[in-house]
Amino acid sequence: MTNALWKSLYFATITGLSWCSCCYDAGPGENPNIPAIAQYFSTKGRYEEVNPYLINDILAVNSSALQPPSPQCRQIHLTAIVRHGTRYPTAKNVKKMQDVHRVVRNSTGGRDSWLREIRDWRMWYTEDMDGRLVRKGVDDLRHLAVRLSKLFPSLVAEEKLRGGRIKFITSSKHRCVNSTLSFIAGLTEAWAIRDMEVEHAVNDALMRFFDKCTKFLEEVDKNPSALIEADKFKRGPEMKRVQEKLADRLDVPYHLITYDLVEAAFYLCAYEFAIKTVNSPWCRLFDQKDAQVMEFALDLKQFWKRAYGHDINSKSSCILFHDVFSRLDKAVTEHNSGREVTEAVTVQVGHAETLLPLLTLLGFFKDSRPLTSANYATQTHRSFRTSRMIPYAANFLLVLYDCGGEDIRLQPLVNEQPIAFPGLMDQGESMPLYEDVKRQYQELLQGCDFETVCELFKTPTEG
Repeated sequence: MTNALWKSLYFATITGLSWCSCCYDAGPGENPNIPAIAQYFSTKGRYEEVNPYLINDILAVNSSALQPPSPQCRQIHLTAIVRHGTRYPTAKNVKKMQDVHRVVRNSTGGRDSWLREIRDWRMWYTEDMDGRLVRKGVDDLRHLAVRLSKLFPSLVAEEKLRGGRIKFITSSKHRCVNSTLSFIAGLTEAWAIRDMEVEHAVNDALMRFFDKCTKFLEEVDKNPSALIEADKFKRGPEMKRVQEKLADRLDVPYHLITYDLVEAAFYLCAYEFAIKTVNSPWCRLFDQKDAQVMEFALDLKQFWKRAYGHDINSKSSCILFHDVFSRLDKAVTEHNSGREVTEAVTVQVGHAETLLPLLTLLGFFKDSRPLTSANYATQTHRSFRTSRMIPYAANFLLVLYDCGGEDIRLQPLVNEQPIAFPGLMDQGESMPLYEDVKRQYQELLQGCDFETVCELFKTPTEG
């Protein structure tokens, strides 16, 4: 990447935004003060909370976790579907954060020093930030690129980049485009490449399929009743206790603290930490039990809007599902015929809303019981935890291996950690035969047509 391109990336990331003098990035060797509730921030969480070993070394990898069944196995293709890096809050959330700041500033009567800190805290988030990538988000993707080059050195390699065999696809949103450029910069900087431009393609049909699926938009996205379980939990006893505790801590009347204000205060804690590595006084408003309730409320929303709550949520990702398997098939065909695999690596950058429906379609993180407004107490050890699944820079990796002869295997990883394909867990390994994976998803591979599943009103077939 040229200096001009990198400067334009940085300029696009922060220009025109209220990047205040108090903003701070942890320097080398510093030990940031991590909020006790940092592991519960749902989609607003740092990647480092999912992989804590990165706190001490952001470029650390655990190659032994890949565990191919034989030493002769060699990597032949990698598909990486990646969420954008850390971003500013959207304009909608900034408005809510301004509201809770106004209530606290005007109403807090407590004398505790940390309450005074909240009153004195300056609201620096502005609506024009609107989800833009922050400097930490740039680093999220730069560092991920370097780690993947260490995990998969024969694939994410300089000669493959120079040879045009590493492809980049992104959503059109600025945070995704800039995340893609940041990933590319991580590689070109690591390999000291200064004499080439790396292309990327914008493809919203793949990376923002949810905007194109009419049935999802009408039956879920624009349908308030689709999220009734999440809404009931917001009005339930667990959330009421959180609201009352927050009002008590702030010394304000109960009626002032709505769910939206509680969520906004929770997000203020999360954003201050994710963006500036600051343990904000806003975090003191929540204890661990409060944070667990907040995480469940946010998980409920994602479950019913993007995951197992409604069938169309996952089926909306059919177009991406078929794209992934067509790439894998092409790589296997080229390799088995003795040809060079034309796309050694495909990096696709999108959103939490890109990853979650696809992971759901494939059956990952599915609990025996669905999440509802009434089962919070029994879901303590649930698999479906968005804080673990889709933090900033979350990634779903699919790695093809040739283990000799026609022994082609496929390993899935989520956030750089191996995970077993549902239905193939009995094989006792996280790297099944590729043909077994295709048999497992045979029904989807033979169907799951995006145009058909997303059609709102089916046309009756003529008899």
